Amino acid sequence: MRIDESRPLWLQLESEFRRRIAVGEWPSGSRVPSVRELAAEIGVNPNTIQRALGELDRTELTVTARTSGRFVTEDAAVISGVRRAIAEEAVDALTSACTGLDMELDNIIAMITDRWPTEPRRRQA
Repeated sequence: MRIDESRPLWLQLESEFRRRIAVGEWPSGSRVPSVRELAAEIGVNPNTIQRALGELDRTELTVTARTSGRFVTEDAAVISGVRRAIAEEAVDALTSACTGLDMELDNIIAMITDRWPTEPRRRQA
């Protein structure tokens, strides 16, 4: 993970954890690594990790079980909403960049079509 000094670290971590859930790296119903495990993996203060994970709890992407830890939601609609939100952020960034380059929509669509994989990537079950 690359750190962006212009954004709060906990927000960057929350985005990274959302991504991990969206792509199935942390599958629905799976246990989320502990705060200590994540702090050691990423090399940041556990309080920063806790703040990011707390946001996942608040948005119901994760659920905390008092004695068992934190788990990814099993609500497919919540996870689908996260995937869509991440895709919309990427489309917004592409739109902004291409508009700034004075690109025509037809050319952008053609470039996307040329690069789109012929076999869709299958998410982990």
